[in-house]
Amino acid sequence: MDGIDAALLDLSSSQPVILATHSHPYPAQLHEQLEAALALTEPLQTDLTALNNEVGEYFAAAANALLQKSCIDASAVIAIGSHGQTIRHEPNIANPYSLQIGNPTIIAARTGIDVVADFRRADIEAGGQGAPLAPAFHKAVLGTPNENRVALNLGGIANITTLAADTSVAVTGFDTGPASTLMDYWVQQHLNTAMDENGRWAAGGEIDKTLLNKMLADSYFSAAPPKSTGREYFNANWLNGFITGSQIPAQSIQTTLCELSAKSIADAVHDFAKGTQRIIVCGGGVHNDHLMTRLRANLPGIAVDSTALHGIDPDWVEAAAFAWLAQRRLDEKAGNLPSVTGADRPMLLGDIYRH
Repeated sequence: MDGIDAALLDLSSSQPVILATHSHPYPAQLHEQLEAALALTEPLQTDLTALNNEVGEYFAAAANALLQKSCIDASAVIAIGSHGQTIRHEPNIANPYSLQIGNPTIIAARTGIDVVADFRRADIEAGGQGAPLAPAFHKAVLGTPNENRVALNLGGIANITTLAADTSVAVTGFDTGPASTLMDYWVQQHLNTAMDENGRWAAGGEIDKTLLNKMLADSYFSAAPPKSTGREYFNANWLNGFITGSQIPAQSIQTTLCELSAKSIADAVHDFAKGTQRIIVCGGGVHNDHLMTRLRANLPGIAVDSTALHGIDPDWVEAAAFAWLAQRRLDEKAGNLPSVTGADRPMLLGDIYRH
């Protein structure tokens, strides 16, 4: 929700190379419209056509700005992999779905490039969670026979991918719970800033262990994978259910939310990735020094470092993953890992929209 990440990738060899990147902010009015869409009780029963088209225009603008910045002609690009802006992710209801907007037909028309989009639907139709989808990419670029690893993405939500040194062991992965989403919300309410820069505010408070344990008792954390979640669950209403009427200082609530992220991730690693020797972190949360410190404190004996030390910028792993998944779709290769999502079979992910 903080904007559009666009990455230009060379996928001609086994190791993807990021050639250029561009971050494209949402204008304030569009951001407000997206927040309102996220708050809808029944988004499938609401006409989101205009918003879908407007987001598509901005996605196209981001792609074109990236090409202009990199001096690459559109004709040199095989396809755009567009994840879209998630409005709701509901994999566990009677008629499961995952809704992303950003009209791919508009992106294709404005850029003159074919677009692969709607990546999650096929996995859900095969009985899967439709998430996380990055683990197949993590396996391709971060796996090694030399040690047991976990790839950890710290976005709004945290997700892990287990990468055993023994390649006969199936890759697994799931959303562990909140990474930055609750901390971002809380700092916006109290400091009127978009994020807690470097985790400085959280670092200055005290962990409220009673509050922490109450939050960790939520059934999501103890549920076995496959599982996935999002802001439709871990949001202001969820947090307010624990703190309404409490006398805990606002800064200490931020400290406790940071510990919630670190502890829930560590618990997931201990429970479902036994024998892990190294955790490789990507996503915006890698820049939260206090969160990284608390992760290391909760994961003694396990190395915790950034994907930057392994050849890929942590801010662009997710964008790179969907370029890679688009290439898989064009090559008619499955993009999901059933051992991760719970789907009953490997699936081609995404539909192709010709320019």
